[in-house]
Amino acid sequence: MKDVAAKKWRRPAMHIPLAGRKIFTTLFRSGRVRAGAVAVAALAAIIGIPLTFAAPSHASSASPAQCGSACGLGQLSGLLPTSKFTLGSAIDINLSTETARLPIYKGIAYAGTPKAETVWYLLLDASDSGLAADLGVNYAPKLANMPIQCPACVQHVTLTNPTVAQNPFGTAIINFQGAPDFSPTRVAVPGPHGFPLAKFSPGAVAGPGYSPFIEIDGSTVIYNAPIIATGNGPYDVVNHTNTGDRVLGIHIAPPAPQGQFYDSWADMLFSKGFDSGQPIVYLSTDAGQPLTAVLERSTYVPALNDVSFNGGDDFLGSARERLFGFINGQTGANNPQAQGFQHLGLDGFIGDNASAGNLPMINALRNGGDLLNVFGDFPTLNTPRHADAYSPLWDAQLGLWTPKAVKEGLNKRQTDENTVLNLAADQPGLLTGVNPATGAAQPYGSVGVDINCAVLGYTATAPTMALEANAPNSQFPPR
Repeated sequence: MKDVAAKKWRRPAMHIPLAGRKIFTTLFRSGRVRAGAVAVAALAAIIGIPLTFAAPSHASSASPAQCGSACGLGQLSGLLPTSKFTLGSAIDINLSTETARLPIYKGIAYAGTPKAETVWYLLLDASDSGLAADLGVNYAPKLANMPIQCPACVQHVTLTNPTVAQNPFGTAIINFQGAPDFSPTRVAVPGPHGFPLAKFSPGAVAGPGYSPFIEIDGSTVIYNAPIIATGNGPYDVVNHTNTGDRVLGIHIAPPAPQGQFYDSWADMLFSKGFDSGQPIVYLSTDAGQPLTAVLERSTYVPALNDVSFNGGDDFLGSARERLFGFINGQTGANNPQAQGFQHLGLDGFIGDNASAGNLPMINALRNGGDLLNVFGDFPTLNTPRHADAYSPLWDAQLGLWTPKAVKEGLNKRQTDENTVLNLAADQPGLLTGVNPATGAAQPYGSVGVDINCAVLGYTATAPTMALEANAPNSQFPPR
């Protein structure tokens, strides 16, 4: 078993309370956002395909004494113990507010041009184990494969070496080639069944030269360093005109007295999911497709659509790891089996702006209103083969429950990678893949959708091993 606790590390923090090409392809993979009549017509066409988007199913509602869709999600309130963090630099993970308080770091984008602006970024993952441990971030060796056949997938940045007077102790300024534009208004209008959405448009779009994955000039290490705010404040954490859609609070630290150090931080809305049968929390920051960015409340970064490589998982040259989502799982806030896209559209306040004051949305997500995706390899798994195969860049395998599964209530919540792969291999009458071009069933596997989601921790027991062995010839590398 990998000794995760031994690598835990926390920065000193000054805690301040939070203040107040066709139909489906157009939706996921358009090079430009299509949120008007064309997209709406396409969505209507998809809804008309009975196999794919039948009305969502509901299990019988749980009584008030039961846990409803929060069943199996582990700790639901209070501060998560630091022993359960995978991101050691996190200041806290608050399960009552659904936020992770993370250190943020100052940079400059477009330096030396009229567009020059202050930016604030996170540090979440690194491709080098020693530097990951030093910085308190996740070790993700697959990030070293990010530049393969995709130079734009990695942003080359420089570091400004400050004088002693400028910086007696602390971070140096990183100079970014590009930054996100947070000014667009995020639009997410649920369809009749929650999903497909009737209308959508990302709330943040990458500017020229931007990728969240950076390489500092003179180094070969790749870092996951998404920019989450721009400008010098005040920062809009309600309508998100200069912050990411998951930023619920920002604190910029004042100068510290001699011998002390204060963190600047952001409170970030996290998401819940599962790995190896255990509940986990993670942070979505970027996506390679417009619709994915809307669903994940993240920045649309077109370059990420080309990261090496679709369906790659743990094969040579892959920068991705697998994530398992479900189009038409069960729905309902009181349903312990709820999961998936239709569930998020109906029960997860997908159309609302995320803010600390939106308590109905916060409580819905806190109690299971998320997509509840299933993750593949995770940092706490009990062999380096799997722990070190973790990557924050997730290659979505989207499952479509068949009419038989829906009718018989077999479209139940899934929590384990192997279980999903075995279902796809042994029970094609229940679970198939989904064709991005038509919305119809297709053989199970990658659909060309990728999301930058760094893991933060787990809320019950550490994921260590799969719930079941792989079925013969399932989509799992035999090693």
